[in-house]
Amino acid sequence: MHPADLDPLSDFPDPSAGLAMGDVVRVGDRRATATQDAIACEQAVALEYNGIAHAALLASPLHIPELALGFSYTEGIIRSPADVLDLEVESVPDGLVARLRIVNARLHALKLRRRSLAGSTSCGLCGVQSLAQIRRDLPPLAAPERPWTARAIESALDQLRQRQPLHNLTGATHAAAWADADGRLAWTYEDVGRHNALDKLIGRLLREPVDRGRGFVVISSRASFEMVQKAHAAGIRALVAVSAPTTLAVRLAQEAPMMLAGFARDGRCTIYSRPDYLDGSRT
Repeated sequence: MHPADLDPLSDFPDPSAGLAMGDVVRVGDRRATATQDAIACEQAVALEYNGIAHAALLASPLHIPELALGFSYTEGIIRSPADVLDLEVESVPDGLVARLRIVNARLHALKLRRRSLAGSTSCGLCGVQSLAQIRRDLPPLAAPERPWTARAIESALDQLRQRQPLHNLTGATHAAAWADADGRLAWTYEDVGRHNALDKLIGRLLREPVDRGRGFVVISSRASFEMVQKAHAAGIRALVAVSAPTTLAVRLAQEAPMMLAGFARDGRCTIYSRPDYLDGSRT
């Protein structure tokens, strides 16, 4: 399957595909009651490139093609969707395998990267072996054509709460969504991992004719360094998080430069980077 053939309506699926019912005992009011509860599914997802096993993720078993495409892009394995010649997902006894066939130039680059990592002691961040490798060399982002409004951010967050069916049933997933300049959500993706949810969204954005400099991304989680770096790699000028950012996330957002907002809830937010990208008015 070519990335362009992904289902255009797959970003808002039947949430039952990402959950299972399990037997539980609820305790309260001095009573214990046996019942069933919805539990978010978590599966191992292996990514292979031209038959070479490269990475394994723990993710919700939804939108794996988008996850594979977004991860491949934000990790610098591919430079555009055109670098992926074929993408197939197979169910195996231990989870899922996403098999990508990429162009020779990107496969060669991947092999060189893997060779440079061999024999070293990893720090545990996506196969990175040294602190210098954590930060990717990414081009600076241009300023948006016009600032976003507080009204647009508030509207996007209101919609985000309504577009998380898996979280509403299980309480165990994160979401990432794309909003246009007026705060209207176009696509929302959920996953047990916040990085996976963002990669799924970016995988979708890569194949849509959308100007990533005009809209913004809202996430239901905290904003870590990796989340900001993935957004930067995708050319996203603003990341709005429901929870807090970290120091490295703020520093990277300032250098990108991109607007980074945290604690975005109840009509309020805290701007940590590029407050000039936000028009404080609600109109």
